[in-house]
Amino acid sequence: MAARSIEAETLKLRIYADRKAAGEAAAQDAAETLKQLARNRSEIGVIFATGESQLETLRALTSIAGLPWEKVTGFHLDEYVGMDEGHFASFRRYLRENLTQRVSMKQFYPIDGDSSDPDRVQREYVERLRAADPQLCLLGIGENGHLAFNDPAEADFHDPEAIRIVELDADCRQQQLAEGWFERFEDVPKQAMTLTIPTILKVSKLIVSMPGRRKARSVRRTLLDPISTACPATILRTHPDVTLYLDEESAAELDGVV
Repeated sequence: MAARSIEAETLKLRIYADRKAAGEAAAQDAAETLKQLARNRSEIGVIFATGESQLETLRALTSIAGLPWEKVTGFHLDEYVGMDEGHFASFRRYLRENLTQRVSMKQFYPIDGDSSDPDRVQREYVERLRAADPQLCLLGIGENGHLAFNDPAEADFHDPEAIRIVELDADCRQQQLAEGWFERFEDVPKQAMTLTIPTILKVSKLIVSMPGRRKARSVRRTLLDPISTACPATILRTHPDVTLYLDEESAAELDGVV
């Protein structure tokens, strides 16, 4: 049971004692959504995030029996440009180990970040996304407030593109280093291919996992900052169905605020 439940504009916040409990609650929400969608659909489009924040959610979700994975067409949010899929930090590797090797999905489409033809990759990915019409997105928020790899300098709330190549800022790259994906800051790629913010906002239901003390400031900013690309996650306050799953550490700066 949630330690606290908070409503802030259209955002729903569920705060749990630790990251494991928060991840399990997010997974249960996703599981119920999949079951509901399966009643009326032959295909369920789902976009999956990666990173440290998603581990408990994915572990719990892939352990729940009886989910309609045979109807799920999966996508992911982003991938580093020029990174081999076997690299430790590759999001394709991450999702293979934490998702697609654990459940039997109808289909999963990876973003080929090291393709020699990125224009083709983006074009085909957009076609597949549009055909699947994703109804659920498991999401995170970066320490700089980014959604996917839409950092403040790259974020565009009215982006005409569904997917694009972006430059990663120093704060974003430092987060990847701090989470243990790279040995040195210089090893963190400077570019990534990412779904854009309008693409994310088109998805009917967003489940956001944000555990850990390093996310406390971005949680507070998401709720309180003016809606602007200075903190891209603030745009979530315009979406009709977003739930943030927090632990006590990531909710640490909310006392007395909401």
